Amino acid sequence: MMQHHQLSRNKVEEEAANPWKRNPQRKSLYYGEANNHFQTSHPLLETPLFFSALSLHHSLPRSLHHSLSYALSTSRSTCSSPLFFSDYWDVVREIKDYKRNSRPHSGALRYMQGNADTFAGNLSTLTRFSYFDHQNDSIEVPCGFLKKFPISDSDRIAMEKCDSVVVVSAIFNDHDKIRQPKGLGSNTLEDVCFFMFVDDVTLKGLEHHGLVSLKSREHKIGVWRIVKVAKEYLYQNPAMNGVIPKYLVHRLFPNSHFSIWIDAKLQLMVDPLLLIHSLVISENVDMAISKHPFYVHTMEEAMATARWKKLWDVNALKVQMETYCENGLQPWSPSKQPYVSDVPDSALILRRHGVGSNLFSCLIFNELEAFNPRDQLPFAFVRDHMKPNLKLNMFEVEVFEQVALEYRHNLKSSDGTTLKKVSSSGRTKRAHPDLLYVNGSCCGKCQKYLSIMWAESPNDD
Repeated sequence: MMQHHQLSRNKVEEEAANPWKRNPQRKSLYYGEANNHFQTSHPLLETPLFFSALSLHHSLPRSLHHSLSYALSTSRSTCSSPLFFSDYWDVVREIKDYKRNSRPHSGALRYMQGNADTFAGNLSTLTRFSYFDHQNDSIEVPCGFLKKFPISDSDRIAMEKCDSVVVVSAIFNDHDKIRQPKGLGSNTLEDVCFFMFVDDVTLKGLEHHGLVSLKSREHKIGVWRIVKVAKEYLYQNPAMNGVIPKYLVHRLFPNSHFSIWIDAKLQLMVDPLLLIHSLVISENVDMAISKHPFYVHTMEEAMATARWKKLWDVNALKVQMETYCENGLQPWSPSKQPYVSDVPDSALILRRHGVGSNLFSCLIFNELEAFNPRDQLPFAFVRDHMKPNLKLNMFEVEVFEQVALEYRHNLKSSDGTTLKKVSSSGRTKRAHPDLLYVNGSCCGKCQKYLSIMWAESPNDD
């Protein structure tokens, strides 16, 4: 089990500023032997913006720091699967060449247009699944935006101008702090855009602490451009609003070639160009994402979702899993390779924008609207059933833990009151561990899945 104890402020700041000091072997993970020429002493990196792990937290009242300013430690002090980076300037040139030589919208999907009551159209199960096999490029794929995405024109124009790599995050319901990335190279901000989507509650919190002025039409904090989203036109559940930029990043940034999604609870510790090059370009994949630290099978994640009460509606969770089981969801096995797991840790997602990753993202988003924003639950079902196949790099958990620093979510809002969880629907029955029992018997339509997962014969009592 991971140890989730608090670190002292001094220790956090020291390790964030020099993440391999505690263990010199970590340096190979960040740079590798081939990267001896990476520049770490240029003026950009010497500014306080990139040198302080808690640069924006220092302006907040002590009562709001609590455990939230302290990074979560990991149980791994060494890395058995090091990630080696190429020389920084070689990476910069290669990504510039990729941008220069790529034809705009080459092989791009066509998207369904129109107006609907919900952002993705509230499609039926059969309708959603009918788009999984994408053999005809003339078919329009449902991919959100059937309602207007409520942002300002100036923000929209800025997003369209981002034409290389974009790093995206979101904070809704004042659930996290804004954390500045570390380790940026001297040329990175010329090629990488940073966008943070927030709602009105979060924006007011930023104003309360003097980080933005609501009188300004545009907002920027450190490297992050702050984009206000008028959530009253979207979903009642803030988590669902958060998965719009998480999975529809290719539509929000139509001219970007690569993207990195990073949950707001994380602080990026490695230059995004190096990450894209090592995890996506060098591996020749559509998408890179970490394996889950504990689970391999989708049903394990579903049971944990119920056990830890991550969802309120137990009936909807049962319906979701039975829908997938009935339509061919299988436990992970070696026959699924090169996919090495059915459960990701989706806090960090790296994408090459193209047919594979774009189609996957659209299909996932449709499932999230249909059921709930827990994106690990439909992950394997969509991946295993979509055509063309998704080229995926599921990297080791220890890599994820070293390239990003994780913090706890906010426990209190900007005014000092305790944050309340928002239920996705009104009065519903809260999820509990007997997820698998239907009418007094175990497992329902997922009996075969569980028999295989538990290595039991379907005929066993």
